[in-house]
Amino acid sequence: MNDQARNNPSRRRALKVAATGVGTLAAAAWLRYARAQSRRIVIRDDGGVYNRAYNAVFYKPFTEKTGIECLGAQANAEPIAQIRSMVETRNYTWDMAKISQPAILLLTQGGKVYLDKHQLENDPAVRSIPAHFMSPYGVGTNVYSTVLAYRTDAFKGRKAPNSWADFWNLKDFPGRRALRKHPFDTLEEASMAAGVPAASLYPLDIDRALAHLDKIKPGIDVWWNSGAQVEQMLKSGEVDMLATWVSRPQSAIADGAPVAIVWNQNLWGLDSWAILAGTPQAQACREFIKFSSDPKRMAALTGYLPAGVTQPEAFRYIRADVARNCPSHADNIGNGVQINARYWLDNQAAVTERFNAWILQ
Repeated sequence: MNDQARNNPSRRRALKVAATGVGTLAAAAWLRYARAQSRRIVIRDDGGVYNRAYNAVFYKPFTEKTGIECLGAQANAEPIAQIRSMVETRNYTWDMAKISQPAILLLTQGGKVYLDKHQLENDPAVRSIPAHFMSPYGVGTNVYSTVLAYRTDAFKGRKAPNSWADFWNLKDFPGRRALRKHPFDTLEEASMAAGVPAASLYPLDIDRALAHLDKIKPGIDVWWNSGAQVEQMLKSGEVDMLATWVSRPQSAIADGAPVAIVWNQNLWGLDSWAILAGTPQAQACREFIKFSSDPKRMAALTGYLPAGVTQPEAFRYIRADVARNCPSHADNIGNGVQINARYWLDNQAAVTERFNAWILQ
C-alpha cells in the first residue's frame, strides 16, 4: 500500500471493499470512487483524422495545462445505445462524446435523460458560439456537410454539375453516379433536384422525393453504405459524381485525386460536445469544453483537416484558402440548408421503411 492510501482512511476503506469482492454493489461503488479520484476523462470521437487532430490540438494540450488526463475513444457510429447502457449501469467507458443533434435529441427526449446539461451558456469561452450551434445538452464543436462531388477528369472539356438538378440530369451530364443507400440526405437531395426551395424543404414531401428518385434510379451505378467506400470510388474513378459527406472528397483531394466539391445546396449538420449523465468527471468535462472552445485552438484544427469550426472568430486565424473549404465558412453555410434534426427524430422509422421498400422495387 502506498503512502497516500496509508494516510487516507477513506481510501483505505475503499481499497478494502474492492479487495474483498463483497458483492456487485460494493464493487460498483469502488469503481465510481476510483474514477472520481483518477483525474481522467475519456471522450468519444469519430476516430481517424479527427482523433489525430483532437489529440494534437485538444487532448494533449488540455492535459498539459490542467493535469487532467484526456483520452479519445474512437467510435465511428452514432453511439446512442452505448451511452444509454453506460448511464443506466453507471459503468462509464466514456465521460463525454462528440455526437450529432439527432443523437442529442434521442438521448434527452422521453422519460429518462442520458446527458447532463452543460450549463456553460454564459461562460466567456463558450458564449460567443452562435445560438444555432448550441443546445442545453450540447456545445457545438464541428459542422459537417453532405455535398455533390465529381471527378474533374471526367468533365474535362465539358460543363460540370453544379446542383442536384444537374446530378439528376442524365442527358446533359452523363457519367457513372452513386447515391447513399439511406433516406438521410438522399431524400433532401431528391427534393431539391425536383425544385423544392431550400427554405421549404421540411417537412419532406416523401411522395415527391421518391417520384423524383424514380427518374434517376436506372442511372445510379452504386448505392453506397460507407464513407470508406465513397473515398475509394473517387480515388479509383469508379464513379464520375456522387453525393457524399464532404470529408471524403477532401481526403481524396489531399491524396492527389482529381476531385472537385460543389458547395451549392449542401446539407449541413452539427456535432456537439455532450456530457454523459451521472459521470463523476462532469466538471472536468466542462473544463475541457471551455478549453476546446477557444477560437485560436479551433483554428489550429485546420492544420489537420478543413474543420467546421463553430467559433466565428476562429476564421481570423485560418488561412483564406483553407477557410474556403471549411463547412462552417459563411459562403458554404449560406449556400446550404441545415438538416432538420427534429424532423428526422419524429419521422425516421416511417420514412426509412418507405425508402427501403422503394429500394427493393
